[in-house]
Amino acid sequence: MNKITLLILLSVILTISYTGYIKAQEEEPVRYFQMEPLDDSLFVHIQNELNIDPPDPKAEIIVDLRDVNNQTISIKGNLYPFLALTAETRAKVVTYPFKINLEETINYGSVFTRIFEKIRFNKIVNPPSKLQISPSLAYINPFFQFFGGERFGIPFKSDLGISFGFGTKYSGPGESNYVEANFHILGLTGGVFGPVEALSKLRENKSNNLYATAGFHIFYVIPFGNFFEFGYSRVLLDPTDSQFKTWKGDDTLNTHVKILGGSYFNFEIRYPISFFGSTRGKIYGGRYLNEWHIGYTGRELSLAGSTFDLRFDAMFNSDVRRDQYLLETLV
Repeated sequence: MNKITLLILLSVILTISYTGYIKAQEEEPVRYFQMEPLDDSLFVHIQNELNIDPPDPKAEIIVDLRDVNNQTISIKGNLYPFLALTAETRAKVVTYPFKINLEETINYGSVFTRIFEKIRFNKIVNPPSKLQISPSLAYINPFFQFFGGERFGIPFKSDLGISFGFGTKYSGPGESNYVEANFHILGLTGGVFGPVEALSKLRENKSNNLYATAGFHIFYVIPFGNFFEFGYSRVLLDPTDSQFKTWKGDDTLNTHVKILGGSYFNFEIRYPISFFGSTRGKIYGGRYLNEWHIGYTGRELSLAGSTFDLRFDAMFNSDVRRDQYLLETLV
């Protein structure tokens, strides 16, 4: 991602963040509405009462109370009687504050304006969860990403667990052959990394690619919140002549390809945050493998009834001097 694209993204985010508030609920009772997926526990509870297995915490739920003799609730297109829910649950649905009014007036300009009318601007940014700010538990992550991003973390017992991931936590699709596996205890992370060549062959364009042989790393999150992590990485093997030529391609002077070697001091400063109701999210900046990064990552953002993931990373400096040493040594 170049600097111009980064500036455009930051401008859009700042513009949205400082836009005025809108009301979370209409003044008149809303009788026909879609529930925005901002309360996973309620969404799961509704589906459990209707014997839907497995429940989907982000399911599309539409409630129609316009006909007092035929009130219904629709879950992902399947219709159920509203009275099938308990009185307590019905009350929670009726008073649910985050509704998309399906009776609103639609005009020719709605194709351009309706999305802004549905955005709950007072719910754009929320404090992080307790799990996100824990220095020893933040590694726990149920989301598996095949291309870069946060590691998939499994706890054995609270602050004791493992994690693994494909690509570095900052790389994009097909940008690296890097794979890592880690062990976590009390905010300390130790692990090994190595190559899976099939990952780097998924695309022909070698721009910004990063290649690794084998090595280890160790990281530690300071025990005052999950906002500062530092660590050390060490590559144990230099690439062979064949690997070097394969990774560099026909142009052995290609400075858009980085081959890991030697040791690296890494750190990341981040601020965990819930953005558009995301279940996980953070803004960050740091140095990793002699590369400087800033960016944002978030899972399950909810905007105007839609749920999506968002991750962007800007690398604005990378040290490739190690490659020049390898070129002189191997070629």
